[in-house]
Amino acid sequence: MDEPTGLSIEVGDAHTSEARLALADALRRLGNGVVARQPDDDLMRRITAQVDDWLGELAAAPPRPHAFHVHDVPSFSGPVPENLGSIVPPNAFPDCVVSGMANPMGIAARLWREEDEAVCQVTLGEAFEGAPGRAHGGIVASIIDETMGLAMSLSQTPAFTGRLTVTYRAPTPVGQPLEVRARLSDRSGRKMTITAELRTDDQLLAEAEGLFIAVTPHDFFRASRETAAVEPAAADGAGAGDATEPNVGEADVGEAGVGEANVGEAGATGPEAAVADAAGE
Repeated sequence: MDEPTGLSIEVGDAHTSEARLALADALRRLGNGVVARQPDDDLMRRITAQVDDWLGELAAAPPRPHAFHVHDVPSFSGPVPENLGSIVPPNAFPDCVVSGMANPMGIAARLWREEDEAVCQVTLGEAFEGAPGRAHGGIVASIIDETMGLAMSLSQTPAFTGRLTVTYRAPTPVGQPLEVRARLSDRSGRKMTITAELRTDDQLLAEAEGLFIAVTPHDFFRASRETAAVEPAAADGAGAGDATEPNVGEADVGEAGVGEANVGEAGATGPEAAVADAAGE
């Protein structure tokens, strides 16, 4: 699998500082190592004691404001950026569980643009296993959804996932390089259909189709800010009931090789309700 050269990370603040990114990377490696290795009980007790000490120091640190409250929001109205050959694309979020390099419990996937396609490469660690030796089907779906999100952003239109259908063709392995490619296949009004495939080398592992519902930049960032608010009442005067994730609801996600997985939303309000209405049209 080819990947862009000159991979880099923009650093310089508390959300993507070199120290934070290094800590997140070490904790991801620790989690995978605990699953993959069988240390003796003495080592595990010593690690636990050390981590407990660090947790005490961490609890004394000041609260960290969410990135949405300290950064300028990305623009969807400018030209399509040409410099997406980086680990953190301009529209990425540092704490995203899939591509956020500042997330210590994340997947740390790398995404970039190749012409009109979004590309994602990742090697899943042992901590993301479902059935023995296989990646969990929900993790597979999340990687595909993230790649579709980048493909959607290349159209310079903010949107939320309305429906995601994944067909698992073969078990997805852990510990092996994976690649997802996604592109915009159709657009009708606010509805954007994005298709994607997941492969390892030349083997097809999964195919997917996503329905994304375009929203205004104002609604996209208002919903995201409300969800991310430290104190919901402080987000544009909204109450806690308005801070609803666009994809929260019932999910039927199967293991690799089982069949189709459909992810939808239920109980959405505000901009999310409009997404649900448009998806059902």
